[in-house]
Amino acid sequence: LRSILEQPNRGRIFVVRTDYEILGMVNVLFTISTAMGGFVILLEDVIIHPEFRGLGYGTQLMEYVIEFARRKDFKRITLLTDKISAESQRFFEKLLFRHSSMIPMRLNLEP
Repeated sequence: LRSILEQPNRGRIFVVRTDYEILGMVNVLFTISTAMGGFVILLEDVIIHPEFRGLGYGTQLMEYVIEFARRKDFKRITLLTDKISAESQRFFEKLLFRHSSMIPMRLNLEP
């Protein structure tokens, strides 16, 4: 998160909070998609404190991110969610996210 805070051209961290505490957060990373012909967002770490889940804060946070992406002319938002987390998948589907035909692959560079 420090890298995003120190270099805002790489992404943003959005929070939902009261006057006294942070209820949730999401971080978005910026990259370029040659296929889309412009900037896209990789959405990571959508977190809502367990005591505040189911109260609309996650939806509020995600709607803000989607509107931010539209205002800044991003072409797409991509996210990864665990296969076993049907609850998370339903949450994102309600926000009109759809399954992709792309299969995520990764190479971990740290031992």
